[in-house]
Amino acid sequence: LFGFIGSNGAGKTTTLRILATFLTPSSGRADVLGHDVVRDADRVRHLIGYMPDFFGVYKDMEVTEYLDFFGACYRIPSAQREKTVNDVLELVGLTEKRGALIGALSRGMQQRLGLARVLIHDPQLLLLDEPASGLDPRARIEMMAILQELQRLGKTIIISSHILSELQNLCNRCAIIERGRLIYAGPVQGVREQMAETRVVWVKASPETEAVQLLQRCSDVTSVEPVEGRLKVTLANHDCDPAGLAEILVRGGVRLSELRDDEMGLEEVFLRVTKGETQ
Repeated sequence: LFGFIGSNGAGKTTTLRILATFLTPSSGRADVLGHDVVRDADRVRHLIGYMPDFFGVYKDMEVTEYLDFFGACYRIPSAQREKTVNDVLELVGLTEKRGALIGALSRGMQQRLGLARVLIHDPQLLLLDEPASGLDPRARIEMMAILQELQRLGKTIIISSHILSELQNLCNRCAIIERGRLIYAGPVQGVREQMAETRVVWVKASPETEAVQLLQRCSDVTSVEPVEGRLKVTLANHDCDPAGLAEILVRGGVRLSELRDDEMGLEEVFLRVTKGETQ
């Protein structure tokens, strides 16, 4: 599950539209699962499911009619379509709404229906542009749970979002772009380590005074600062092992109750590496 991050106007939607074969790149090349998005566009469309941030629905159609229509567009045999529609409705939690008019569905349920539509032909890759846009907190949580289930089922998902706190917990890889340029691509944890100049760990130990003295003698420690009942310990670099601090404190007769890394959030990383510039 790959998080695609950037400011408004950075090029996220344009990139996803190119990958979905809706736009032709002005330069360069894009491949999806080994197929060129320009030369092999028809093949690419059968391999992907693209959900834009805003999409139209036929509000006077029933939920099952809507999905059956798109199943026919993908040439799924009529004998197979009913089971396929029922399966995707169960996956996105809309089974109870199968006979409802789309116009009567809430925004969150319409987003789920949009996700069901892109799953109807069982694509290998999902391109989701702001799938939680405009949803209330509960609906966002439910949407993210569905995406985690799809990931567990083996789907590869590229998701763009401005809700970085949710991407931080959801994605295992991410990319940050600004003005159409890639700033970082790799593991979510990797971007934190790459952007943080030092490594910080938090220590809670007693007696605190003795803990400070022991830590200050350690060659890997550059500073020790008491902060609200804990010690903020700055290490020389990311290669320093915090487990060594625990050994030093325990051998020194100090009772250690907490030792944890200070993880930089994805939002903080994003603010550090981007300038808010648009194309």
